Amino acid sequence: MSQKIVELQPSKLWENFHQLTQIPRPSNHEEQVQEFVFNFGKELGLETLKDEVGNIIVRKPATPGMENRKGVILQGHLDMVPQKNSEKEHDFVNDPIEAFVDGDWVTANGTTLGADNGIGVAAAMAVLASNDLKHGPLEVLFTATEETGMDGAEGLKAGVLQGEILLNTDSEDEGELYVGCAGGEDVGIRFTYTEEQVPANAVAFEVNITGLKGGHSGMDIILQRGNANQVFFRLLNEAYLAVGARLASINGGSLRNAIPREAFGVITIEADKSDSLKKLIETEFTAIKKELSATEPEMSLSIVETKLPVELIDENTQVNLTKGVLACPNGVIRMSDSMPGLVETSSNMASVKSDVAGKTIDIACLMRSSVDSAKANLGKRIAAAFSMAGAKVKFSGAYPGWQPNMASPILKTMQEVYQQKYGKVPEIKAIHAGLECGILGGTYPHWDMISFGPTIRFPHSPDEKVNIATVQKFWDFMVATLENIPVK
Repeated sequence: MSQKIVELQPSKLWENFHQLTQIPRPSNHEEQVQEFVFNFGKELGLETLKDEVGNIIVRKPATPGMENRKGVILQGHLDMVPQKNSEKEHDFVNDPIEAFVDGDWVTANGTTLGADNGIGVAAAMAVLASNDLKHGPLEVLFTATEETGMDGAEGLKAGVLQGEILLNTDSEDEGELYVGCAGGEDVGIRFTYTEEQVPANAVAFEVNITGLKGGHSGMDIILQRGNANQVFFRLLNEAYLAVGARLASINGGSLRNAIPREAFGVITIEADKSDSLKKLIETEFTAIKKELSATEPEMSLSIVETKLPVELIDENTQVNLTKGVLACPNGVIRMSDSMPGLVETSSNMASVKSDVAGKTIDIACLMRSSVDSAKANLGKRIAAAFSMAGAKVKFSGAYPGWQPNMASPILKTMQEVYQQKYGKVPEIKAIHAGLECGILGGTYPHWDMISFGPTIRFPHSPDEKVNIATVQKFWDFMVATLENIPVK
C-alpha cells in the first residue's frame, strides 16, 4: 500500500514521510524517531544535538550569497496521536502505520496517519538534505511530546537557538497563514467510590457507544460532533431513573486532545426488568442519534448480556458522577468576537474511566481559549459542577496562547511570496488549538513567528488524511519563502 507514497511529488518529502510512518512514534514513545532524525542530521554532516527533553536541533549554514539573511528556525513535532478504530488490531508502540494513497489523499488503514506533524517534519528534513535550495542560516527544531503536553517546547532552554524567524509547520489548511492560537489547560476530576455487592437476581449488560467521528478537540470542536461519554451517561441517567440500572464500570474516550468516539460500560439490572431496560435505552439512543444525525450518522449502540461483575460502583457515587458529567460544559462555549468563524473558548470531556482496583473514576477535560479570563471562568464552571458532585478537581498543564502580530515582517514577506506564486493573498487566521508557538515565543520573545502547512483533515482520529496536491504547494511555498527571507 505504502509503495505508491514514495512515488508522489515532491519525492524527497514523501520519501521522508514514508520512513516516518514506519517508525512507531506515539507521544511518550519517541526514542526511535528521535534517534532517526538525529542520525539523519549527523549523516548529512550537519551540527546536530539532542537536549535534555528530547528535542533534536540541526543547524545548516546559509547557501553562498545568503549569509546576510535573518536566521530561520523550521519547527515541527515528532510525536503523533495514537487513535484507532476499536476493531483494528494495532500496537502504536511497535507497529508501523499502514499508510496508502486514496485518490487525492494519503490516509491510513484504521488508525491515525501521523501527517500531524509528520508532513512538516518530512519537509524540514528535505530542506536539510537538499543541495540546490537557497536559504540563509537555518536551524531545524524537532520538538518532543507535543500532543500530550508540549513537553519539548516547555523544556527548550533560552539561548540555544540563534535564529530570528520561526516557521512552524503544524497548521492544517493550505493557503492560510496562522498568526495566533488558543491557550489551554487540563482539568482532572476524580471520584472515589465504595463497592457494593451485585444483587443475586441481577443480570449484566455491556452498553457500547461506537461509530462517532471524534477528531481534534481544537480544530474539530466547531463541527459540533457528539461526545461518546455524554451519550453514554444520558442513557445511564434515563435507565437509572426508570428501572434502577446500576453502573459497574465505564471506559469512555482516550486522549485529552481527541473528541471521544467510543464509550464502553457495564451496567446491571434486576432480571425481570431486562426487556424494559433494553427498550428504554434503544428509544433514548434513537432520539440522541436523531439529534446528531447531521454530524454522527454512523453512531451505533450495542447492548449485549455479559457475565455479572464482581461489584458495583456505590449508588450515591453513580448518581453524583452522572449529574457531574451531564452538567459539565462541553463543546463550543463561545465564538470569537474579533475573528468571525473562530472558536474562542471550548471544553472537551475527553475521557471517563473507572478503576476497580483503586476504587476511583477519573475524568479528563481539556479547556481551550484565546482569552485567559474566559478560560479561567470555564475552569470555575467545571470545578463547580464536579465539586458539588463530591469529586476532587485539579488543574494542570496550562500553556499560553499566541497573540497575533499583524505588523510581523515575516507575515508581510509570506503574503507577498504567496501572491506572486499563486495570484492571490493567503488568508490570515488564528487557530483554536494549541500551537507550540505560544510557549516558544515566551522563551524567545524576539522571534517573528508564522504557522503554515498543507491541508489535513480529521487529525487525531482514524479518518486523518492529507491532501496530496496541497503538500506540493506547501513545499513550493516553503522553498520560495526561504529564498526571500529579509536581510538582517
